[in-house]
Amino acid sequence: MADEPTKQSVLRSLRNWGENSVPPTLLATLITAQHLRPFQPLPMMFPPVLLFASYLNLSDFKSDAGGITAAWSGLYGLLAMRRKQRLKQKFTVRGVVRGASLGLCAANVVGGGLAYVFGRREKEEKV
Repeated sequence: MADEPTKQSVLRSLRNWGENSVPPTLLATLITAQHLRPFQPLPMMFPPVLLFASYLNLSDFKSDAGGITAAWSGLYGLLAMRRKQRLKQKFTVRGVVRGASLGLCAANVVGGGLAYVFGRREKEEKV
């Protein structure tokens, strides 16, 4: 039993997702792919902020990066959900990318929120 690897709980897995720098970068890539051509200025405000959150994560501000990722992913999810999409359009390449970005938004909101709420601020605790 002792050599068996410990299983992570679902909450710990989601928190690890929120503390990772890849999900905001992936979401920024998907948003750019959808809204760069034709250029749409409002949705294109999200990729720089998500890339900044990824940079913060790599700079050991994991809790703050999780909070930024959760907030901006949630905002983009609300913005993207306002647009209606017919059933026929859901099965195109653009529809699949939109669905993937909305699913990634949901995962980022949950994971980043958990990382922000339960995260430690190591630099503040040392002082």
